[in-house]
Amino acid sequence: METSRRKPRSDALRNRELLIAAAKDVLGKGGPEASLEAVARQAGVGIGTLYRNFPDREALFLAVFLRELEDLVTTADGLDQTDDPLGALRGWLHANVAIVETKRGMLGALSLVMSDDLKRPFAPLAAQINAAVARLLAAAVARGQIRDDVTADDVLQTMYALCYARAPGPEWRTQVLRLLDIFVDGLRR
Repeated sequence: METSRRKPRSDALRNRELLIAAAKDVLGKGGPEASLEAVARQAGVGIGTLYRNFPDREALFLAVFLRELEDLVTTADGLDQTDDPLGALRGWLHANVAIVETKRGMLGALSLVMSDDLKRPFAPLAAQINAAVARLLAAAVARGQIRDDVTADDVLQTMYALCYARAPGPEWRTQVLRLLDIFVDGLRR
């Protein structure tokens, strides 16, 4: 007998969104040891609601990371249509640093759960991000803003290397953004 799945209720969807937003904040600051009770409290729901949506800590971490990647794709889409593709690339890289900042706080737990099976959901988003950066680079090359030998992989690898090369601390974001700006300026013809 086949059972049809009901669409989630609007309050259930709202609770899930509240939990993801709260988890982004709480887990990003507290890392893998952050309290799930604090996530539920900040979302304004009970711990049972958290566990109904996310059966374990890893599922919650992955949902936050997936959402952040989706946000990066959304931000990148259409940026190549701007009059200033190099400025758009710089802005997108700055937005990406915010995600890496959150991921740094969650890195310990993510490393435990990022098996090949769990990486699969991220592959399409990673490909979309790479394609969006490639479009931005192509637009900047076409406008004569940057050199033509830079690839999307070059940009992404440099960004992540700069993010992970800096020691965590209160000035981390400022320092990484400064280094990224130097890098982007170095792409000019």
